[in-house]
Amino acid sequence: MAFYNPDPAMGETLAHLVNHLASQGRPGMADELSITWLRYPQSLLDRAASLSEVAIEALPVAGASWGGERQRYPASVVKLVYLVAAEAWLQRRLIEEDPELRRALADMVRDSSNDATSLVVDLLSGTRSGPALPPERLAKWASQRRLVNMWLDSLGWPEWQESNACQKTWSDGPYGRERQFYGTALENRNRLSTDGTARLLQAVIAGAVVSPPACERMRQLLWRSLDPALRAADPENQVDGFLGEGLPEGARLWSKAGWMSQARHDAAYVEADGVDPFLLVVFSEGPGCAKDTELLPAIAASLLQHQRSS
Repeated sequence: MAFYNPDPAMGETLAHLVNHLASQGRPGMADELSITWLRYPQSLLDRAASLSEVAIEALPVAGASWGGERQRYPASVVKLVYLVAAEAWLQRRLIEEDPELRRALADMVRDSSNDATSLVVDLLSGTRSGPALPPERLAKWASQRRLVNMWLDSLGWPEWQESNACQKTWSDGPYGRERQFYGTALENRNRLSTDGTARLLQAVIAGAVVSPPACERMRQLLWRSLDPALRAADPENQVDGFLGEGLPEGARLWSKAGWMSQARHDAAYVEADGVDPFLLVVFSEGPGCAKDTELLPAIAASLLQHQRSS
């Protein structure tokens, strides 16, 4: 059973949108795209602070997905997982509160720094990168690296089945033991679905994972400015070329994007005048999608317009 109430009309809207995008010179779009779209009757921000766990699970969330269960390489969207895991580790005193950790978390999410992510993954797993290891030592090292996956499994969310969040993110690629851990056919790459990502982002926005104070810290890092001047000053901003570019300037946006040579993704929660608050996760795969800076903004703009007119 989905963590949202499937809405047939929303499902039809997504199908029409995907077909429309394919008709605009984007062949293969139906297979290259995964979308999860959720709508809320009121602001989701910190809802869990005043509701029981049972009440949170019973929130009236309407939604739909296109390939939402399909596992795809998440690129830097996986940093959302590592952010939540770090707050969970801190709460359980598995790692120590430290200014350098906070700096790394901020750079990992706000600027999508791979160097910062490397430190965070090391702290979460108790491992280090380095030269290749003999089989016995590699097996022990790999077991430690899977600690985040074990924590995800403990949440009991079916949307996380078959997901994998145990690899660092790279600019040039993994080397040494990191390359060994990927597998000869890269079968151990990170993989997430848009449904699983949407459920995690929903929990962060609602204050329903780890603790409300931890979620507030995470929301501060996920907040994105839509001010054109601020975006122009930051060529690496996670708005232009992503879902945020399709929103009106007055909207409020919390998001984590991911982009590399074979993917362009974004996970966003949006509040804008005249429409219900909504959460939208889009994963697009393939070199064509990766280069297509108009795709994600078009999806956000289309679904926003649909909500205004419905």
